[in-house]
Amino acid sequence: MNVKSIKRAIAHAIAEVVVRPTDEVARMLEYPPNPALGDLALPCFQFAREMRKNPVQIAQDLADRVRQVDGVENAQAEKGFLNIRLARTPFAERVVGQAIASVHDLFSQERGRGRTAVIDYSSPNIAKPFGVGHLRSTIIGHALKRMMREDGWKVEGVNHLGDWGTQFGKVIAAYLKWGSEDEVRRDPVKELFRLYVRFHQEAESSPELEDEGRLWFKKLEDGDPEATRLWRWFIDESLRAFKQVYDLLGVEFEHYIGESFYNDKMDAIVQELRAKGLLMEDQGAEVVDLSAYDMPPCIIVKSDGTSIYATRDLAAADYRHHAFGADTLLYVVGAEQKLHFEQVFKVLELMGRDYAKNCVHVQFGLMKFNGQRLSTRRGHVVYLEDVLQKAIEEARAIIDEKNPGLEDKEAIARQVGVGAVIFNDLKTYRVHEVDFRYEDVLNFDGETGPYVQYTHARASSVLRKAEADQVAWDPSYAPDDAEWALIFLLAQANESLERAVDTYDPSVIARYALQLCHAFNRFYHDHPILQADEPARRSRLALTRAVRDALAKSLYLLGIEAPEEM
Repeated sequence: MNVKSIKRAIAHAIAEVVVRPTDEVARMLEYPPNPALGDLALPCFQFAREMRKNPVQIAQDLADRVRQVDGVENAQAEKGFLNIRLARTPFAERVVGQAIASVHDLFSQERGRGRTAVIDYSSPNIAKPFGVGHLRSTIIGHALKRMMREDGWKVEGVNHLGDWGTQFGKVIAAYLKWGSEDEVRRDPVKELFRLYVRFHQEAESSPELEDEGRLWFKKLEDGDPEATRLWRWFIDESLRAFKQVYDLLGVEFEHYIGESFYNDKMDAIVQELRAKGLLMEDQGAEVVDLSAYDMPPCIIVKSDGTSIYATRDLAAADYRHHAFGADTLLYVVGAEQKLHFEQVFKVLELMGRDYAKNCVHVQFGLMKFNGQRLSTRRGHVVYLEDVLQKAIEEARAIIDEKNPGLEDKEAIARQVGVGAVIFNDLKTYRVHEVDFRYEDVLNFDGETGPYVQYTHARASSVLRKAEADQVAWDPSYAPDDAEWALIFLLAQANESLERAVDTYDPSVIARYALQLCHAFNRFYHDHPILQADEPARRSRLALTRAVRDALAKSLYLLGIEAPEEM
């Protein structure tokens, strides 16, 4: 039982009268701003022209039909709106019962069953630091994978490592000029990054360095032994450091596949483009002309004969479609790459790839740090591992102050500190910019991850004290307004998951979790649970269990752990 199903039942009862499809009418049903008006409302103004009736009359005509729907207690016409009130007691028993029996079923109707998606996320560059700027792609992609799996999809997560390109020629050139093997082994990523930054600083006064960097990348593409040896060493050292950060975040991938994996797969793409007459020469480079689609040409082969991002992305798309059976390809990459993906998707379409229509650039806003844009090229980077460790230390200090006797403080401090960083990002609508400030991330009051985790721990504590293994809503108990608000929110879990998946936006789940916390904490402060008389005690314990499980599921979908104690 959920709000979506009751909306559909109501819509089915009136679709024939208003001459609209049932699904369309279901989408028109709204949540009134004032709960006193009802649980659902249907504005009837949109039917007036077609039905040639006054909206007030339409609402009155529909009221009788809606009152006959199973689960509806009453329907009243008011000023062109049809206000609908649900039958609380049976609805409460069914919603709370479903949440306790299977919280997965509360959230999911498994719409994606039989479909496969590949999500490309995180994708840091080898030999560069894992900065706080990589956080957004990493955790948005990880949350999307969990949400889509919850919705029934088969999902493969791919870390498309940036292990190819001209920047490696630059790093190799810088290492051979100024590098030290001992320094690289001591702190590989930071030392390689220092060399990369120095290369660009020196190139400002010695532009011939850029040619040297391009030459070393050409050697790498041609299989030069020394270039290949250094490149592989840089990859091994970088991956070791990256995995430490992923372990802290609790993020995993099914596949680590770098750009270099597609080196032997690009020629087939180039040959196919030539054979189909899609390639043309432009200033020595080979490009696909996209002027008919108001886009600049998509470069496939550069004038020096080397490949480019687009070439590898075309090969990667084909590989993911065939190797993983994916009918949907998602790319969780910053909004600044919008044009690049528009070009790649259009070229795939011109090549006749049916799956091109299901390629999606899941773009997100820029990550700033204390109001400033980050730039690895200029050395302005904040290491994500440092940020996570500072958040963990802050969480540990708060735990020491508020609950010094808590067992396993180290593990809980990690869950809370890392959860604070993740939730601070995911609660923001993904296309908006995020300004990372320690005072916001580590604020443990208000709309934060620790607030959601603490509410989960509070509900868990109530259930432990009750020592009740089996709880269930008493069918004779009628919920009051505060209890009903909580139950009605639980019934919206499925809508929240589906909206989050359809918009590729984890903030929908984060906001849902916050709403649930606010409603539960109001209920908790105003209603005795353990000291309540029956049947209130039994029903309130069941409601507490349902909320606890729904919060745990919401946190899981966001990639955040749910401590039982805090």
